Amino acid sequence: MRRPIAAREAHWAKNAARFLARRGVRPNTVSLASVAFAALAMACLIAAPRVHGRWTEVALFCGAALCIQGRLLCNLFDGMLAVEWDQASALGPIFNDFPDRPADVLILAGCGFCGGPAWMPLAAWLAASLALVTAYTRVLGVAIGAHEYFVGPMAKPHRMATTTIACVLAALEAALGWTPRAMAIALAIIALGCVLTIARRLKLIARDLENAARHHASKTATPNLSAPSVSAPSIETQSVGAHDDASQSEASQSEASRKGAWRR
Repeated sequence: MRRPIAAREAHWAKNAARFLARRGVRPNTVSLASVAFAALAMACLIAAPRVHGRWTEVALFCGAALCIQGRLLCNLFDGMLAVEWDQASALGPIFNDFPDRPADVLILAGCGFCGGPAWMPLAAWLAASLALVTAYTRVLGVAIGAHEYFVGPMAKPHRMATTTIACVLAALEAALGWTPRAMAIALAIIALGCVLTIARRLKLIARDLENAARHHASKTATPNLSAPSVSAPSIETQSVGAHDDASQSEASQSEASRKGAWRR
């Protein structure tokens, strides 16, 4: 099952996917590029509060926001190349899902080291860990026979949208000389949202498993009505059969008597 993405039907997305396909770009390569964008975003975030010059800091925060969106574009185009342009490979499922995990960690960890309260690094690692558990919950559901749920409120697109907005607000704070708070608030929102997302997905998975168990139990309890029924012979049939047997016995005795008389 593919993650539902509205942008997949947009003309600009289709044109970009066509451009990449005609130049021989493979979907697995695009999936790996998403990790590179995440690493660049992390580098921008860590460097932003450590550079000299206000506008350099602003540029780095804006660069981080662009790299985060670049990561999301890679997540969009790799699936379009694989499905719409028929470039799927045997290893596609691995490249489709695995690179998202280090990409999440790189971006969210970088958010914890871009300046702010002392607890931000801890909040960043907590948000990154919860993001991993959120994805694990989705995969777990599929592994044990439930549907694949991409629901939020803090799925991957929501996490990246939150961090992108936080980067823009952090750039605004740097430009105006305000105390940095936007990223700390964003990390708290992401952590809380991931907890709610995990709970919601687990509830949906549990519902699927309970419905499957009830369905199986109802099928087991239903009697097999398709087998032909064998009814006991009626009394009348038994009587007719007994009369026939008696007649055959009398005929046999009469025949034996005639033969005995002839012999005598």
